[in-house]
Amino acid sequence: MSEHITVLLNEAVDALIQDPDGLYVDCTFGRGGHSRLILERLGQDGRLIGIDKDPRAIATANELAKEDSRFSICHGSFADIEQWVAQQGEGRPIAGVLMDLGVSSPQLDEAERGFSFMQDGPLDMRMNTEAGMTAAQWVATAKEEDMANVFYEFGEERYSRRIAKAIVNRREVEPFERTLDLAAVIKEAHPKWEKKQTSGNTMLSSHSDFH
Repeated sequence: MSEHITVLLNEAVDALIQDPDGLYVDCTFGRGGHSRLILERLGQDGRLIGIDKDPRAIATANELAKEDSRFSICHGSFADIEQWVAQQGEGRPIAGVLMDLGVSSPQLDEAERGFSFMQDGPLDMRMNTEAGMTAAQWVATAKEEDMANVFYEFGEERYSRRIAKAIVNRREVEPFERTLDLAAVIKEAHPKWEKKQTSGNTMLSSHSDFH
């Protein structure tokens, strides 16, 4: 697996750290690139809280927490930032918040996560593999109209209804379990697939937490 390179690492942290002794929140810990640099820039009284859904990110963060007492990690959504800060922030005001949004390259590179249609893997697509509905469960149970709306609104897919219908017709015969299986059905239903080969990946990964 290739090493994950954090984009605009120094620029983001330079803009974030205005008070070296303040309380900061890394809402998307990932593989810890931002958090490690933030800790380098913080003073002795500085504090950093990390948040992530991905169990693999949490494992990396737990190791960092053992190395640096100024850091703690929360396993969950940054939508609950108020809750996490109340638990871990020691009553201090927040000096800054960092969010690096989107799917990370390690998640796309690992076929078993099911985020990419470039490799065959289980149709999962969950940020948190320990909770929520998998993509396989979602395409097996979602109403045709709901699927079409998700594809159109979140994936900007103009052939959303045609694709949703193809998925529903196929799941009545056999359930979807693998990424390339679903990709093949989408490809067959999409009249302009050759010009838009990533459409299926975009549609579903935009709705990657099915809960």
